[in-house]
Amino acid sequence: MGYAKVTSRYLAKPLIISRNPCASSRKISRIGATTYQFHKKSQTVDKKSSWVQGIKQSLPDRHTLALHPWLKPLSHRLLEPGLWHVRHEAVARGAAIGIFWAFAVPFGQFLFAAAHCVWWRGNIPVAAGLTLITNPFTLAFWLWLAYKVGGTLLGTSGPVPDLEPVVSRAAGIMDWITSFGAPAALGMGLFAVVGAPLAYVSVKLAWRMRIGFKRWHR
Repeated sequence: MGYAKVTSRYLAKPLIISRNPCASSRKISRIGATTYQFHKKSQTVDKKSSWVQGIKQSLPDRHTLALHPWLKPLSHRLLEPGLWHVRHEAVARGAAIGIFWAFAVPFGQFLFAAAHCVWWRGNIPVAAGLTLITNPFTLAFWLWLAYKVGGTLLGTSGPVPDLEPVVSRAAGIMDWITSFGAPAALGMGLFAVVGAPLAYVSVKLAWRMRIGFKRWHR
């Protein structure tokens, strides 16, 4: 009964049509422009979200990580939501942890970074993502650069070892990495020690600039 009264009340109102066709066309054009901008923004957001989703899918979730045999002593801590949510302090710490372990050890950086995040309350996804800066495709470049930097600091100018390992076994790859010797070890350690605080400060500054930019546009 109430629905019928509301419907009859709205139907009783006369349909008002604008007598100015130019005004109507301008309204329609504004609506069309607004709709186009909305679709354009939604497409950009979809592209960004798909890119972020691709990175997230390449990383294990917290339940999978908690089941890893090396991290079983920390499994109950790895499930804490605070280690996975985006907060500026946790993200800055995660960035520092990820950069440090990316250069500190040649293998298993993800596991070391996750354990470090539990202790220092860093963001695990950010730390895990930044450990990928040293991967099988970029490791040769970083070893070459570390060898050059370490050799300069040590005052040695020997030839750079072969940048392409000829073996696929883990032991052979370790032999290839150790063939770079002390200069590369010094350079990688320097990248870890210097890069970690730089990553932390960079994230903090970027976050403050983002907040200031939002306040300025209000």
